[in-house]
Amino acid sequence: MRKPLVVALCALALAGAGATPAVAAAPSPTGADTTTGTAPATSPLTDLVNDTVGAVTDTLSGLTAPKAGAVNFAGTVSLSNCSGSVVRMPDSAASAPALVLTNGHCLESGFPAPGQVLTDRASSRTFGLLNASGAKVATLRADRLVYATMTDTDAAIYRLNTTYAQIKSAYGIDPLTLSGSRPAAGTAISVVSGYWKRIYSCSVDGFAYRLKEGDWTWKDSVRYTSACNTIGGTSGSPVVDDATGQVVAVNNTGNEDGGRCTVNNPCEVDENGGVTVRQGINYAQQTYPFTACFTTGNRLDLSASGCTVPKP
Repeated sequence: MRKPLVVALCALALAGAGATPAVAAAPSPTGADTTTGTAPATSPLTDLVNDTVGAVTDTLSGLTAPKAGAVNFAGTVSLSNCSGSVVRMPDSAASAPALVLTNGHCLESGFPAPGQVLTDRASSRTFGLLNASGAKVATLRADRLVYATMTDTDAAIYRLNTTYAQIKSAYGIDPLTLSGSRPAAGTAISVVSGYWKRIYSCSVDGFAYRLKEGDWTWKDSVRYTSACNTIGGTSGSPVVDDATGQVVAVNNTGNEDGGRCTVNNPCEVDENGGVTVRQGINYAQQTYPFTACFTTGNRLDLSASGCTVPKP
């Protein structure tokens, strides 16, 4: 999971004061174990300093990075701890209450437990709406958390107290549309972070049959090529197909230190249980399954035909 940079800085301060950060115990999956891109061993404090300084450098350079192609920030949002976007389903009406997509691990209440699915919860969370250039033009507010989980996928969908038409009329901004199709390997994509106001450009490298991180496991995860070197705070960013402009996934994690299946160090597990660790490679969770789960008025219907997302 991708933490905002401020959390890393706080961790650095604690480490300097002698505090010991909590770590998750690595599981012991069966099968072949392949590690790629393993870095030389260093001390935990040195790793933390290097990672934090690198994140600061990447972030500061990214704040002035040019936009990637035709993709821009319009419709993306900044959260208190993550990124996100105002989204519509392919058949959502302009009069429907608008939806915001981010990660399940970005919830204000903390990480959902493995196997936990949250639906229809009261929420008053706020989101900073960005225009095409990345400037904040409004504060949007949710009235419900419609759906959230970290099981099989890592996604949260909020319902706003305003409609798409009202947002368009007031700010001239359209929502992003979720694609109803699975992305293909080789697709050119952009990861658009409202938190950092930065766009990462790369391609879909392939898919992880299972992606395991700590106690959580995700299915059919999108693996980026190395150019999408996302950092803390990019969690929840929409992954946009450059050719269609539609959202095909939601950015959620990456292997930071070469660790094996631990928090912030996910590993890939294949159909035979073989484990592959790809240090420095980042991932997203596909979003097309959600398009079958919303009906008229953006109402969630988990019993709808074709709705395959995890259920409570």
